[in-house]
Amino acid sequence: MDNAFAGWPAALRGEAWFEAVITCGGEIDPRAGYLIDIKEIDRVVRQTLVPAAFTMQSAATPNPNSVLRESLGPMQEALRGLLQSVRWKLTPYYSLEMTMPHTDRVLMRQRFDFAASHRLFVPGLSDAENAALFGKCSRVNGHGHNYQFEPCIEVPLDQAGHSEFSLARLESLVAGLLLERFDHTHLNLDCPEFSQPGGLNPTVENIARVFYKILAPAVRSNGAGLRSMTVWETDRTSAEYGE
Repeated sequence: MDNAFAGWPAALRGEAWFEAVITCGGEIDPRAGYLIDIKEIDRVVRQTLVPAAFTMQSAATPNPNSVLRESLGPMQEALRGLLQSVRWKLTPYYSLEMTMPHTDRVLMRQRFDFAASHRLFVPGLSDAENAALFGKCSRVNGHGHNYQFEPCIEVPLDQAGHSEFSLARLESLVAGLLLERFDHTHLNLDCPEFSQPGGLNPTVENIARVFYKILAPAVRSNGAGLRSMTVWETDRTSAEYGE
């Protein structure tokens, strides 16, 4: 099938995996009702980004930032100026995104996970009031989640598409500042940010805010910027924080 969810052509021999998310914007064609035919986007991606990505795999020092930068110009021309951004998912959890016309920077995203328990409650409310507000999440002994979180880092690039801030650096910062601090804890009992008196209620919104504020200064001191922090409490519930 040309439109199979798993992609086309089918991966039958253990081929490399990647996914490209293409965002276009502009005026809708009043006759066709299209902004642009999806088949046209597909054709352009297969003629530009896909060959460059596979060529990169055999390079001695692969540089996906450079591949993105070099592909955006031809893609923008072929798509008649409608291209707004390309997000290249090199794995299901790691991606690079470049937004037109800012090819001097890239947005790096990497997803991480941690396990923790928490209890949602407001100290000034009675048990009955907390139960009415938070339901089962207010039970005294708490409950656990397998959280996931994803920092979005704005990384400046030099003319060759290189940067001093790498994925390895991000992973090191996250491990030391967030995972060591919050993984396998009871957030209300073990972490001052969420402990009483004075701590925040450990909602997914507040976890995203706390993680952002801890990580942002360290990212900044390494020459990049933290654009946002997204935390998933479940696969259907998430919050994003940024400044």
